[in-house]
Amino acid sequence: MADTRAERITELIGPLRVKPGSKVDLARDFDPRYKPSQVKKADGVELLRAGIELLADYQARLAAQQTYGVLVCLQALDAAGKDGTIRHVMNGMNPQGVRVSSFKVPSAEELDHDYLWRYVRRLPARGEIGIFNRSHYEEVLVVRVHPENLDRQRLPAQARGNGVWDRRYREINDWERYLTDNGFKVVKLFLNLSEEEQRVRFLKRIDVPDKNWKFSAADIREREWWADYQKAFSAMLSATSTRWAPWYVIPADRKWFARICAAGVLAHTLIEIDPRYPTVSPQKLRGLLAAKAELEAQAPKSAAADPCR
Repeated sequence: MADTRAERITELIGPLRVKPGSKVDLARDFDPRYKPSQVKKADGVELLRAGIELLADYQARLAAQQTYGVLVCLQALDAAGKDGTIRHVMNGMNPQGVRVSSFKVPSAEELDHDYLWRYVRRLPARGEIGIFNRSHYEEVLVVRVHPENLDRQRLPAQARGNGVWDRRYREINDWERYLTDNGFKVVKLFLNLSEEEQRVRFLKRIDVPDKNWKFSAADIREREWWADYQKAFSAMLSATSTRWAPWYVIPADRKWFARICAAGVLAHTLIEIDPRYPTVSPQKLRGLLAAKAELEAQAPKSAAADPCR
């Protein structure tokens, strides 16, 4: 059964994986509306439910084993569905084992440190799943599209030359390799939204009163940089999709399908880890049997000695 599920998940997410070493042109290589013909929206609720159940099972094993940790990095432009993906995909998991970190504009304290410092502080522990809602990749996306942000980081002159982005790609790849070598799997999801779908979702935020709070005038201004962001995304995917931490480009124009894909990528990672519940030592087992005998002896006359059997 597990092998069958793993094969189905691998087949689903295979086209979404960015091949390490490939040269990505986002508009050419990944369609925001991509969906296999055999996957129907009518089946979407059941598919997502099955994926969530699978994730809950593997998360429990991950937490019990306490050997591996998982870091999920979510990157996207505004309105691509990052919050909804977190809410729908993670809602079946034990909240004690999941931690979500959202990264906004760096604080003064954060700017006093290296650019990875604030992300290192929020890494998951062994047995945990950590989710970065926006991540260290902001440092080669927003900072690249708006280079004035680089000025605020007060880098020394020799660290700000023409090679700053290539150097950051290398540093990020090395950091993620370090994490995976130490048992922390890195799952990277880019929610690929079309410009037209973003426009429609912004209009919905304006037209529907309950969604007004989500809208900011800054969102409209940021749309002016759409082409620059597409170039930055393409460069990022090309340079940082590695064998140990590949990128998956999630088609985000259909929210229901994007959530299924995100659940599939995370499930694929957990299946590869294959965490197991710890087994007890013979000495511990003898202690358990002794405790069992004592509890059975305390049963009232009208009750079964062990109602769990």
